[in-house]
Amino acid sequence: MNFFETTEPPFRFRQGTRPLLISMPHVGTHVPPALAARLTEEARQVPDTDWHLERLYDFADELGASVLVATHSRYVVDLNRPPDNQNLYPGQDTTGLCPVDTFDKTPLYAAGDVPGEAEIAARVDAIWRPYHQKLAAELERMKAVHGTVALWDAHSIRSVLPRFFEGRLTDLNLGTGGGTSCDPALADALLRIASSASGYTAVLNGRFKGGHITRTYGNPAGGVHAVQLEMTQVSYMEEQLPFAYLPETAIRVQPVVRRMVEAVLGFIGTLRP
Repeated sequence: MNFFETTEPPFRFRQGTRPLLISMPHVGTHVPPALAARLTEEARQVPDTDWHLERLYDFADELGASVLVATHSRYVVDLNRPPDNQNLYPGQDTTGLCPVDTFDKTPLYAAGDVPGEAEIAARVDAIWRPYHQKLAAELERMKAVHGTVALWDAHSIRSVLPRFFEGRLTDLNLGTGGGTSCDPALADALLRIASSASGYTAVLNGRFKGGHITRTYGNPAGGVHAVQLEMTQVSYMEEQLPFAYLPETAIRVQPVVRRMVEAVLGFIGTLRP
């Protein structure tokens, strides 16, 4: 049986003042040393990270949003997958709760010693569960203060990944669980902003409809409107090593992302008494 432990906290959190929580479940890069020793050299570079999203969303504090940020790599445990590892996109290839391969389908484990059930359970207990407990608790806290609140789940991905989609991915992929996780009027408003942004393509509930977080916590009737944005990394960074942030590229897309987040806050404001 593979043993698992970590000395890093499962998340970083900053509490805001307004009815919005921004979640970043795939920005973590930490892999505990004992686990890193089992990975391939490629895997230790954690290439499938949602790089630099904290920098891209550096306006979050100014807007008064709460921010919840993962610390561990998705290779340790994927915070946007259900704990039972159910495939969120039936019939399509996806990576699991504790992935065993990269997005390019190369093995993560050099000797093939993939985690067993006990190790997966330990990773869930140490990292997955605390992240979700904090996420749920912050939504409840905000609801107690504001009544109606929003959850924005921030993601990014390489623009070309044949394993998951054909050709080049749309730049701004808005997901609302197929229309279940937020008010349709809010989704339409966000799509208008994204579609009108010069130089970018946009879609609502296309290949990426929202993962476990959006689908689980989005409950418009219960006062939580959740949206996932999956954006192409080419819009703001280098998609290959060293995965550098490109300020002159990012400066064009960042205002678009900010306008969408501001629109969420504006919409929530119209629902408050």
